[in-house]
Amino acid sequence: MRLSGRLSAAIEILDDFEKRRVPLKTAIADWSRNNRYAGAKDRAWISGLCLDVLRKRNSLAAAMGNGSARSLVLGALRILWVKPFDEIADAAAEEPHGPGALTQDEVCALGDESDMASSPCGADEVQAEERAIALGEPHVAGDFPEWLAPHIERVFGEDAPVIMSAFAERADIDMRLNTLKTSQEKTLAALKTVKAETVPILTTAARIAAPDPSEKAPGVTVIPAFNKGWVEVQDLGSQIAACAAGAIKGAQVLDYCAGGGGKTLALAAMMENTGQLYAYDRDPRRLKPLFHRAKRAGVRNLQIRSPAGGEGLDDLSGKMDVVFADAPCSGAGTWRRHPDTKWRLTEKQLQTRNSEQALVLGEASQFVKPGGRMVWVTCSFLMEENEDRLAAFLNDHDEFVQVPALECILSSGLITDDGADILKTCVTPDGAVRLTPDKIRADGFFIAVLEKRSLSG
Repeated sequence: MRLSGRLSAAIEILDDFEKRRVPLKTAIADWSRNNRYAGAKDRAWISGLCLDVLRKRNSLAAAMGNGSARSLVLGALRILWVKPFDEIADAAAEEPHGPGALTQDEVCALGDESDMASSPCGADEVQAEERAIALGEPHVAGDFPEWLAPHIERVFGEDAPVIMSAFAERADIDMRLNTLKTSQEKTLAALKTVKAETVPILTTAARIAAPDPSEKAPGVTVIPAFNKGWVEVQDLGSQIAACAAGAIKGAQVLDYCAGGGGKTLALAAMMENTGQLYAYDRDPRRLKPLFHRAKRAGVRNLQIRSPAGGEGLDDLSGKMDVVFADAPCSGAGTWRRHPDTKWRLTEKQLQTRNSEQALVLGEASQFVKPGGRMVWVTCSFLMEENEDRLAAFLNDHDEFVQVPALECILSSGLITDDGADILKTCVTPDGAVRLTPDKIRADGFFIAVLEKRSLSG
């Protein structure tokens, strides 16, 4: 496909996304089915552009003076991808596949000085001032929905625009080195083909720098090291969250909201296949990948309890040393990788998640034995999904007390000295840990640890 066709495709997909409010990948898949001439490189290029538009939607709209899909696509290509003005102008005007010649406003916004010299663009001080004001608004500078401004400012205060800007950047590809299968050194050597490097925060983490947005990401899942079970694709924040289980070799551990099992496998490696690890999820469909993933990873101490098989957890009540609860949430912490979700999130959905989180806290706590711990994790930075839920739970459960999450993370033995210094900056006033990409170049996570004590002790 020529640039003209790619531009038109991106505009069509984003218009469809806005109209139907479906996940972006659904809009892209639907477009691809109707346009089978598009090759893999074309789809990667179009997808990358659409994702970057949604990462920076508010700031692009302010810079362009227009929030239409056409303006956003043109703005992203010029401002974010730094494509030459003439190349964009020629592609837009190219018939029959281009989206149409640039308007005078688009010429002004895209900033071609030679064209601006012979037009009123440079003299429009009012318009320039309006755009400057818009760019200074927190929800524009930080590229998040305006209705979330009070929620986000409650967490980050005046630093909200800077921190949220980090959530609007492209994400690296993080991996966890599986020590159940082979040594870290051997795995790192095998990962040289995809240009992975160590991450100084965690001893078992590797990272591939975010690829150019117009290129496909390296095929990690097709390299021999992955298929041998030596490595798992897992965000660094998720890996750190798993470390909050602490020193769990030989322990009884329940991953209560296991889903596809990313953290389950990390917990198994920390346990070195000792003790007993249980994985459960209320939705049995989410557990399906874990059966294959655990086998590939060499996990031998895992029991998967699936509601589909009538396998409950009654026999585990009050017996677990650690209950890991990675609760359902808004997914706000994953906006770097899934920027479409921030524009699809609604207040009603946030309230629904809050209710689900309260339910998970109550259910998961039943399996913690006296002296045991419950690790509460969400991939969200919002206080409504974290501090508020914990406060309500602790108010009704005197047997639990919050303990410093960082101490538990460090006790895993997987955090480097540099990593410990960085994580100290992520500690909240109540002893939880809130991870944000401006500090660790990873997804946003909230990690809290609650200890169950005997009321008579």
